[in-house]
Amino acid sequence: MPITNRIAEFLPDAKSWRQHLHAHPELRFAEHQTAAFVAERLREFGCDTVRTGVGQTGVVAVIEGRAAGRTIAFRADMDALALTERTGLAHASIIPGRMHACGHDGHTTMLLTAARYLAETRAFAGRVVLLFQPAEEGGGGAKAMLGDGALEGVDEVYALHNWPGLAPGHFAVRPGPMMAAADGFAITVQGKGGHGARPHLAVDTTLAAAAIVVAMPSIPGRNTDPHQPVVVSVCAMQSDSTAYNVIPDQVILRGTTRFFDTALRPVLRDRITTLAQATAAAYGATATVDYFRGVDPVINDVAAAAHAAQAASRVAGDVRRDMAPDMAAEDFADILAARPGAYVWIGNGASADLHNPAYEFNDDIIPAGASFFAALAEMRLNP
Repeated sequence: MPITNRIAEFLPDAKSWRQHLHAHPELRFAEHQTAAFVAERLREFGCDTVRTGVGQTGVVAVIEGRAAGRTIAFRADMDALALTERTGLAHASIIPGRMHACGHDGHTTMLLTAARYLAETRAFAGRVVLLFQPAEEGGGGAKAMLGDGALEGVDEVYALHNWPGLAPGHFAVRPGPMMAAADGFAITVQGKGGHGARPHLAVDTTLAAAAIVVAMPSIPGRNTDPHQPVVVSVCAMQSDSTAYNVIPDQVILRGTTRFFDTALRPVLRDRITTLAQATAAAYGATATVDYFRGVDPVINDVAAAAHAAQAASRVAGDVRRDMAPDMAAEDFADILAARPGAYVWIGNGASADLHNPAYEFNDDIIPAGASFFAALAEMRLNP
């Protein structure tokens, strides 16, 4: 099943949906207008049930096939990022400081388009469950939906994410690790504030914090096996001083760790704590570390990854199965921990990178993404 003529006919509508969602982004667990828009479309399509308020602001719909059978679920994320858009597009975000910079507007639109086709054709035996998830961007939306029973009766589950740099409409999937685990940390460096002209009378928190920043990248490959992919990144440095001549009492560092082997989680926590405290002490300061667990790695089920690759090949021909796992993270990991399934990348072309203020989802890939979901439903529910 390549891109069907019927799905291609939906593209003008789909573009308008996507660009509407893009212009009206909502942050995690505040996707009220987005959820209402999604639910309205699903009811128009004739989905058998449409449930809102799942996992706070999520939407779950069901499309029944022509006969009884198994149940397959597809997931799309709906939330935007706290980012100011710099695309200059006619449909750019109308809300300052909010932007669909990860393509969740496109993911939602691809699944809506697939829902329209599947509700119209119903060329399968069984049931298709559509999961429109809130709060993927660090909010725990997947767990919230799981807690509300979104996967009850579901046998397997799949998701698509656009991927800049991969050819438009092409697919990549692999069995096993697909994306990394992600934890976070905050290091509070405490010293003694003072005048920038008399640093010998202060305990320079900025200098101590800078030394900690420099020390952190020594952990991967020195405290962990160099054959194991590990990232330790300090991403923010903050104090309460905005003056050019004030040494602050306190500096806070915030960062993230990424890894695939979850046995490394306590190793990274302990090493970050020890290194931060010892480095701060060397400068006469103190450091306290808060290390918090994020999401586990996205691990594709071997059989499900093969099913996804087969469906993708029906749509686009060759499927990339040799792409390395990525150190970015996704809370679809929580869903895959509950049910077998697979996470798949679809090429967005030569766009700006994800989470970049110049990013734009490629509307031309909507038919390929929708056709992937449709092909997978018909393939898995008509054995």
